[in-house]
Amino acid sequence: MTEILLFHHALGLTPGVTEFADRLREAGHTVHTPDLYDGHTFRTVEDGLGHAREVGFGTILERGVAAAADLPAELTYAGISLGVMPAQQLAQTRPGARGAVLLEACAPPSEFGSWPDGLPVQIHGMDADPFFAEGGDLDAARALVAEVDEAELFLYSGDVHLFTDSTLPAYDAEAAALLTKRVLEFLEVE
Repeated sequence: MTEILLFHHALGLTPGVTEFADRLREAGHTVHTPDLYDGHTFRTVEDGLGHAREVGFGTILERGVAAAADLPAELTYAGISLGVMPAQQLAQTRPGARGAVLLEACAPPSEFGSWPDGLPVQIHGMDADPFFAEGGDLDAARALVAEVDEAELFLYSGDVHLFTDSTLPAYDAEAAALLTKRVLEFLEVE
């Protein structure tokens, strides 16, 4: 089974993020869910991003890198929205990465150097999500898929952000179930 380092979104380590991690655990995977916000959670993306700005996005990335320090090198890195940043940075820069799962966000690989040869990646997002589709992430995802042989992009019909978190109003049970199925299939081949 796969060992995964899963980073939460801008609202913090919510019960919905933990529930997603538990679904992966139920399939036999080991999942680490560090809290990059030191216990703080927020009700809106704007409030969560405000907290990240206050703490500093660089500090959030540093906390993500530090969360991996005592873990094995052979990890699959996963992130939801804001959590994609440390997940993608580690996947691209930490030797031994087995894969990357980028949920509801994607940065251009040039942000962290270049995409490692042979590193598989799955990217998921809603086709009309203003944060993902209109914020440049979808363009970055399409470019990554065009550049990397082992890259998949899955688009879901909808215009909400954080659709994977069952504790939020944006939750889309059908899309989240399909996403989880696809992520589990991805993890099985690693």
